[in-house]
Amino acid sequence: MERDLATGNLDLQLAAARVEQSRARLGLAASAQGLQLDAAGGYSRSQLSEFSRLAALGAPTDPSDYWSLGTRASWELDLWGQLSKRTAAAGQRLLASRYELAGARVSVSAEVARTYLLLRGVQQKLRLAEKELEINRDLLALQQSRRAQGVATDYDTASARAAVAAAEAQIPLLETQRDQLMNALALLLGKAPEALNAQLTKSAHQPELPKQLPVGLPSELARRRPDILAAEAQLQAATADIAAARADFYPRITLGLSAGMEAIESADFGSWGSRTFSLGPSLYLPIFQGGRLRRMLELREAGQKEAAIRYRKTVLGAWHEVNNAMKEYRDARRRYRALQQAMADTGQALAAVQRARRHGVASRIAVRQAQLAELRQERALTDAATASALSVVALYRALGGGWSDALAPSPATDTQAGDIVAGGTRG
Repeated sequence: MERDLATGNLDLQLAAARVEQSRARLGLAASAQGLQLDAAGGYSRSQLSEFSRLAALGAPTDPSDYWSLGTRASWELDLWGQLSKRTAAAGQRLLASRYELAGARVSVSAEVARTYLLLRGVQQKLRLAEKELEINRDLLALQQSRRAQGVATDYDTASARAAVAAAEAQIPLLETQRDQLMNALALLLGKAPEALNAQLTKSAHQPELPKQLPVGLPSELARRRPDILAAEAQLQAATADIAAARADFYPRITLGLSAGMEAIESADFGSWGSRTFSLGPSLYLPIFQGGRLRRMLELREAGQKEAAIRYRKTVLGAWHEVNNAMKEYRDARRRYRALQQAMADTGQALAAVQRARRHGVASRIAVRQAQLAELRQERALTDAATASALSVVALYRALGGGWSDALAPSPATDTQAGDIVAGGTRG
């Protein structure tokens, strides 16, 4: 499943494609700083009109050939840092796209783990619902027998039938949730609907939760979350854009060299006398462009302001996410421990009723009702276990991934879920 996630998830493929685009843009920006070299050649045959101005001045009007071949080289001096700043901005955007890819890996891994945990919780509740239906059917049979003997009332049998119907109604709902979650996992892994059904239909217990979470210090958050690092890189890119826009106000000097041959007779083409060359600098100075450069600088400054606000928003949002995830984890663990105690007490109550039944002081109905109570308590405990596991996933997502080895699954952990979470954390 971990392998399928890395190769099949479409969100990861999109993020990887954006990295390739950013890498290409960096190459385009860097190419402007290097030497530009090209070659050109041509041949043409032309004739002047006998009535043209040049013919009136004595130019020949016979058809003539023109041959040319040459190379041209140019190099712009980056005196004001215009080209280097644009390259730096492209480099920061490439870095941001890589961080976004890392963030996508964390997000997708967390979503796979979340969906898997929900699936295992639904499968566990489906197993309990089938047991509950079996017990309710047995209770209905007992109440019908007691009604035939005149011990029970119509109310007792009607209540038992209603309980059977309610238990039956739970099963299709849970089966729909199970199928939808299996399809959601298939979509996350880039597979067709029902492609994972054979692999996931067998029910499994929830993964064992870690005893403690190596969350680390809040100050480490900025160095861990990919979205914060990406926002920081975008801010640095926007700052470099401002420097490049300011450099556009200054002169640009380009050194140029061209050399080649040209002739009007093919026999002369290639001779020493057909050679031609040009060497020297060229100067470009913007004087008046209708305010375009000023508006561009204002645009870059506004973009840098937006990037700074976005960075602050990302950091503040991450802080809130971690805070909420930590509270959710603590509350879920506390609820889970309380329900564990309630489950233990319910088990003791069932054992007491069963002992009383063996001694003839409790009815079979009382035993079955105690079993129903235990099943309902187990269902609540299953919901709490799922919520606790989901809180770990939420905390993993909020921290940007990267757990330490302290969270490695124990041998008792469900191997499929361990692979999913471990795969996400390694990413």
